[in-house]
Amino acid sequence: MPHDGHDHDDDHDHDHHNRPPSDTALRVKAIESLLTEKGLIVPEALDLIVQTYESKVGPRNGAKVVAKAWTDPAYRKRLLENSTAAIAELGYSGVQGEDMVVVENTPKVHNMVVCTLCSCYPWPTLGLPPVWYKSAPYRSRAVIDPRGVLEEFGVEVSASTEVRVWDSNAELRYMVLPMRPAGTEHLNEEQLAELVTRDSMIGVGQPRVPIGSAP
Repeated sequence: MPHDGHDHDDDHDHDHHNRPPSDTALRVKAIESLLTEKGLIVPEALDLIVQTYESKVGPRNGAKVVAKAWTDPAYRKRLLENSTAAIAELGYSGVQGEDMVVVENTPKVHNMVVCTLCSCYPWPTLGLPPVWYKSAPYRSRAVIDPRGVLEEFGVEVSASTEVRVWDSNAELRYMVLPMRPAGTEHLNEEQLAELVTRDSMIGVGQPRVPIGSAP
């Protein structure tokens, strides 16, 4: 659902470590403690799941999808035509990522992703959603003022470029295929994947500029 947003307290909020835990965080901790006490969950198992999504999955899976699309035209075509199947080719699928749509950035169109109702997010490809993605300000402003949101993230989009906002939901999750940075013709697929950032696959960032290339 394209639309033509946001306070963020993850990478862009520098004083969140000084804030007391939110009511939600305290409630989650209390529930975790209660379930642990009753023997219904094992804290170590939860920690392992979180660690897996934070450090092993993270955005690495999605970055590999993007890098393959940049280097393999046939795969890129399949990815845009049937995203779920193409992503599954690389072994990335599962809960929170069963039905995917990949939208491509071009010089004429810039895409960004939001979930206006809650925080639907493609965990198998992008890992844990950032805190700001789940915040009410981002969810509302991404639709109302997408260019303003992009500016806050440091993303410059020309006035002639259309901005489309895609609203993820429980049935469908979106991921952005960012444009390949200039000057990367000599890089292989693995090296290209290192340039792909989580924010670039949400649409609020750009891929990294390779070392030695002009910005």
